[in-house]
Amino acid sequence: MCDSCLRHGTAGKWYFNARHYSKELAEELDLKEFLMEQYKSFESMQVRKFSGFNAVGLGYTLRIPLIGRIAKYTAEKMLHTKKPSHNPFKAEGHIGQVVPLDDAIAILENCVDEDSIILKYCMCRYMHKGEKEACCINFGIMSEIIDKLPRFIPEDDKYKLTKEEAIEKFTEFNKKGYIGTIWYGAYPYINNLCACDNPACAGFKPRLNFDIKSIFKAEYVAQIDENNCQGCKSCLTMCKFAAISFDQKQKISQVDQTKCWGCGNCLHVCKYQAIGLESRKEIPAIAYNY
Repeated sequence: MCDSCLRHGTAGKWYFNARHYSKELAEELDLKEFLMEQYKSFESMQVRKFSGFNAVGLGYTLRIPLIGRIAKYTAEKMLHTKKPSHNPFKAEGHIGQVVPLDDAIAILENCVDEDSIILKYCMCRYMHKGEKEACCINFGIMSEIIDKLPRFIPEDDKYKLTKEEAIEKFTEFNKKGYIGTIWYGAYPYINNLCACDNPACAGFKPRLNFDIKSIFKAEYVAQIDENNCQGCKSCLTMCKFAAISFDQKQKISQVDQTKCWGCGNCLHVCKYQAIGLESRKEIPAIAYNY
């Protein structure tokens, strides 16, 4: 995922750098009050202006030739900034990437402090679909402020998780078809392993609707073994990005790897082990297409 992976990650994956999850980093960046203020006014982030542009009616703004390019540039600059975040009402330094199940498990097993794992309501789903569903796994500093944000706490009050419980929950969401994502919040601190779907996720909407790089594709792409594929079409129903089609002549499924986000959800419904994930970097045509 760009130079951040190569400089700050393990094996090219930025989200495997354990320091980015540490309490020491959160304290160094003074993020406790920042995140508290951000979550208290979460909904307003989507309607506030940034650099003179308003998110309301942004689609129209982006279609205006010159102004649209300026608005897109401004939004990406804000999201990708590596400067210390100073305004909790802007999504500064808040960038994410899709992660498949195996990488999510590795994050929970190796990078996260077990005493800091919590499950909270996903505000994206609530804002866009009116649904209260606890499918966001947070850790680190969020565990210290969640009791002051009661509207994010699940109704059954079961929000503290062990690593095993967090892995079980994320696996459940993944098999349900929710897309796993990992997020800076704010850069370079990582505190959110989310499981949401398109179009409910606020991270996907700017990218898919306006081509604003608010989130990156995974380090992988799906690949189908034509010898194992039985033409059941189950994988077509799981893909949220229309990357899988069915070849009527050969009676097998096919993946358009330029559209594939590498979430790996299609693997869960294939009974014939015909789908696998391949490293994006190993396929020249899409190696740097994040």
